[in-house]
Amino acid sequence: MLKWLALVALLGIAGLLAYIRLAPSDPAVWHTDPLTAPVPRMNGWLVRPEGGNAPAPVLPLDAAAALTALDAIAMATPRTIRLAGSVAEGRITYVTRSRLIGFPDYTTVTTLPDPTGTALVIHARQRFGAGDMGVNRARVESWLAQMPNP
Repeated sequence: MLKWLALVALLGIAGLLAYIRLAPSDPAVWHTDPLTAPVPRMNGWLVRPEGGNAPAPVLPLDAAAALTALDAIAMATPRTIRLAGSVAEGRITYVTRSRLIGFPDYTTVTTLPDPTGTALVIHARQRFGAGDMGVNRARVESWLAQMPNP
């Protein structure tokens, strides 16, 4: 009897892990406007001019150049794919999965015009769980640190 319970528990865990890694990501749910997103408390990071976790950086680039540069950085990040959007659309959403289990985190990027260039607006959040242990903040800060600043 104990062997059967252990087998059922193992199958349940394997099923949960498979669901986390293989669950589809619906662009209609995740490709949202960072300007209207609620400020995450423990499960994400929001960078925007006002009302975020951190202020949006302003780069002396036009919107297309800023998004193109950030897209190259995001696509060079391990386990990251583009879920929806494009530079031409002015908004891009990425999925970055954790190495071991494959937890998906979603990062949506857009821009706002600024008198001195372009402000990057970034909303990073997790799909599963209540807290992300700072992973989304670290990824956003890493991407921003790699941005060109001519």
